[in-house]
Amino acid sequence: MQKAFGKKSVILLFIFPAFLIYTAFVIVSIIWAGYYSFFDWGGVGEKVFVGLKNYIELVTQDEVFRATIGHTLVYTVINVAIQVFGGLLFAILLSRIKKGRVALQTLYYIPVVISSVAICQIFTKLLSVTPTGIVNQVLSFIDPSLKMMEWISNPQISLYVTAFVEAYKYLGLYMVIFYAALIGVPDELGEAALIDGASTWQEYLYVRIPYIKPVIIANCLLVLNGSLRSFEFSYLLTHGGPGNASELMTTYMYKQAFSSMKYGYGSSVAIMIVIICMVVGMLFRKFTGGGDDE
Repeated sequence: MQKAFGKKSVILLFIFPAFLIYTAFVIVSIIWAGYYSFFDWGGVGEKVFVGLKNYIELVTQDEVFRATIGHTLVYTVINVAIQVFGGLLFAILLSRIKKGRVALQTLYYIPVVISSVAICQIFTKLLSVTPTGIVNQVLSFIDPSLKMMEWISNPQISLYVTAFVEAYKYLGLYMVIFYAALIGVPDELGEAALIDGASTWQEYLYVRIPYIKPVIIANCLLVLNGSLRSFEFSYLLTHGGPGNASELMTTYMYKQAFSSMKYGYGSSVAIMIVIICMVVGMLFRKFTGGGDDE
């Protein structure tokens, strides 16, 4: 088996189906979007070639798109903070629990397997104002004025609420990954640190967490990539609103292409999303060393 899986032909045989699917649904789509981005086209009728006009307008004149870039970056930072570092914290706590660990793991993981539509519906009801949702009902005991607190329709916080909902859904996924990494750390390292006088938290801070640094970087990259391309939570919860308060690059692309019927302009937004994702990803890998051990 080891000899068979070591052969390049066998490796290529396993990689080829995934590569074929990725090419058909991602690479080809990007190429087609790049092609359409050079045209003024409403999806029906003749395409009018406009060259770089869509890109020039997008970069120099479209203030909404520039705002969506800032929103997406804020959205991404919140998701990385909660999903990665929150997931790591929960994994550490789980690794210290002796009883009921499996039950807690299951409870934390449940949101991951629930559909995004269901999660958004749940939070819509929880944060509802009319009728009063559970969140506002509880807060009203602290301050009666909070009973009418707007969460989803408040332009000041709608973006943060949307980011929190997505982070909540996927927190359990990264918790499980970190937990698997933590229990894989050799016990001898932790025992040596404790013998040298380190406390339990110092053991995690200086021994276990540095040991799983490649896993942390990989998870950061996964969350970073997913958040920059996030669509469903902003669209389902706030539809990018109120106004453009929680508009992300992806929801803006969707509205331009399928609501405003400006397929050429929407395609140029899509290509800009690809470029921004690649640039952010490469910068992240450069500053983190790509997850390689020193």
